[in-house]
Amino acid sequence: MENCIFCKIIKGDIPSPRLYEDDKMIVIKDIEPKAKLHYLCIPKTHFALLSEMDSEKAETLKHCFAKIAQLEETLGLQDGYRVIVNQGENGGQTVHHLHIHLLGGEKLGDF
Repeated sequence: MENCIFCKIIKGDIPSPRLYEDDKMIVIKDIEPKAKLHYLCIPKTHFALLSEMDSEKAETLKHCFAKIAQLEETLGLQDGYRVIVNQGENGGQTVHHLHIHLLGGEKLGDF
């Protein structure tokens, strides 16, 4: 998408250090962290909501979750972490490109 900040980061138009990248996703640090460690796993395929998912996008998300599990130690999340996918305005989604928040590095409170 032309005006999507995450698409611009993926294309390299906006610099953002990548902690991990493959053909389906990138992992970057969140610029407004809500925990000691706060990462974003961003699929390279643009779609905003889970309701827009087709079988190809589902495979991409499956890949993202599998890769997150493999990156736990590399990202410092081996002691546990929270996975969040905000959906829509009421769900707190501010960038309309589906992404996965990974929060950890400390004891997280209940919500």
